[in-house]
This record gives sequence, structure tokens and C-alpha cells, in this order.
Amino acid sequence: MRLGVLGGTFDPIHIGHVAAARAAAAALALDQVLFVPSGVPPHKQGHAAPEHRYEMTVLATAGEPIFTVSRLELDRPGLSYTVDTLRALRGPDLFFICGADAIRDLPSWHEWEQLPKLAHFIAVTRPGVPRPDVQYATYVEIPGIDVSSSAIRERVAAGQPITGMVAPAVAAYIHEHKLYLA
Repeated sequence: MRLGVLGGTFDPIHIGHVAAARAAAAALALDQVLFVPSGVPPHKQGHAAPEHRYEMTVLATAGEPIFTVSRLELDRPGLSYTVDTLRALRGPDLFFICGADAIRDLPSWHEWEQLPKLAHFIAVTRPGVPRPDVQYATYVEIPGIDVSSSAIRERVAAGQPITGMVAPAVAAYIHEHKLYLA
């Protein structure tokens, strides 16, 4: 089975994350894409509790037959390192999906030299982010979806709508649980 892994804080998960997974799945004929919300991200401070981020990821991926959500990093103690996740999922047809900006920052990741040995890297292009020249990544183009989790959090805090930036069920969840309010 060709398994794609899309990890992240998903704080909140947005249409860009889902578009990246769809594009990678189509371009590389992936059988399944596993969304892995980080438990304790080493590079970012989480805004919503891990359980909220998990639930929003489940809502955003519902109805997509090849998408599943894993609790692997949420249930593992300590910092959530990608290298540990890829070791746990180890397999010959393992693909790690990330943004082109993440490829650029890869040398700052824990045991980053091991990552290309554990999975094939799929770097999804993002508006305004140049493509780093690395040998271990396959680039996948997606339409210009210029949305970020930080912009969504700012809009929610300011009382502005986030329609079209997240799945309707995610927007309702954010509202219901009063997430990202100032």
C-alpha cells in the first residue's frame, strides 16, 4: 500500500491542508493519506488543545474515503518528532507530504538527516514560497490556495468570518468551542 503521511499542528486544519493531501494522492497514486496532528510540536506553540486539533482534523477529512486521522503523536508522550512517527509507520511505500516551506526548514528538524531514508518526500508548492533545490523531494503543484492557520486564528480573534478557509464543520466546531478568541 502506498501511504501518504501529512503531519502538522492543524491549528486549525484548513482547505490548504486538504488540497495538499488531495494533490499528493492524485500525483503519486497514494492508496491512503494519514493525517497526523502533532501532540506537542517542537517548533510551534499550540493555540488549541491537542484534542480540539484532532477533532477538527477528523471533521475536515470526513467524507474523503482515502483520508484517515491518526492519534499516533497525540498518544505518544514527549515532543512530537516526525522521525519517530516515520519510524513507527515504516514501510517501503511511505510518502511524507509537506509544504515547500517545510523542506526549506528541514535542517532544523530533529534527526533530519534520517527523514529521507524513512520516507519519500512530497513537497507541495505554496504561493510565494520558492522551491528549494533538494534531491530527495518530489514537487507537486497545487492551485494558489493562500490560506494559513495563523491568518484564520487572527480572523477568529477579530470576529471576522472564516468562510471558505476551513470546512464548514471546522468553522462550526471553532465557534461552538470558542477557540482562538482573544
